[in-house]
Amino acid sequence: MANTPAEYIQHHLQNLTYGKLPAGYERADGVISESTWTFAKTAQEAADMGFMAVHVDTLGWSIFMGLIFLGLFRYVAKRATVDTPGGLQNFVEIVVEFVQGIVKDTFHGRNPLIAPLALTIFVWIFLMNSLKWIPVDYIPGIGMALGLDYFKIVPTTDPNATFGMSIAVFALIIYYSIKIKGVGGFTKELTLSPFNHWSLIPFNLFLEVLGLLTKPLSLALRLFGNMYAGEVVFILIALLPFYVQWVLNVPWAIFHILVIPLQAFIFMVLTVVYLSAAHEDHS
Repeated sequence: MANTPAEYIQHHLQNLTYGKLPAGYERADGVISESTWTFAKTAQEAADMGFMAVHVDTLGWSIFMGLIFLGLFRYVAKRATVDTPGGLQNFVEIVVEFVQGIVKDTFHGRNPLIAPLALTIFVWIFLMNSLKWIPVDYIPGIGMALGLDYFKIVPTTDPNATFGMSIAVFALIIYYSIKIKGVGGFTKELTLSPFNHWSLIPFNLFLEVLGLLTKPLSLALRLFGNMYAGEVVFILIALLPFYVQWVLNVPWAIFHILVIPLQAFIFMVLTVVYLSAAHEDHS
């Protein structure tokens, strides 16, 4: 249980981590006699579990929000009607038409995957971001009651989640760059652009590879940075006296009515822009 503000902040920013501790590892309740897969009880244990450790809360909430998205849209699609559409159907149609309009204006190739991908990215990230509206003490409190030392709720405040999504987008960029332009065309783009001369190939390659790698970095860090910073502010507000919390918490939550969909929108638009560039064949 957190006894100081620093411990409180650290507790609320720590993920529920499941990983392997080696034999002989010294925990607060004793030394482990053999290597064990277990939940981390401290931030140091989570760090010592290394690369193969899993953030269970991030995965769980991400999958849960994804299932809500699929279930909600499937429910509306199966009950869609032209004569008397309900409020939920109208809302889903507005979202679909909005994303479809963005794709038409931004994507200049022909690929039936792009619009569904953009819709999935926008709605899924929006749903994950929207968990930020739940007061910061509720979910960790439920976790503590269930015997879990840590339990974060907003997946996009975990860089593992944002980098996972951005790496998937990056893989699509590479795939379509090679598919549309061919291996030779893609190689030519990397080596002879922007300066079409053989002597400048190393310089061109450096610029193009650097620009290529900044795409997933910008996607991941922008989403993570904005969501993480907002979460820290909510946690800091929760440390203030109760009457001050309401004065600051409500305006900050209202401000996130704009931030939450905006960050989902930016991730979606950049994804479509990057994939559009991957479909352009300049040969």
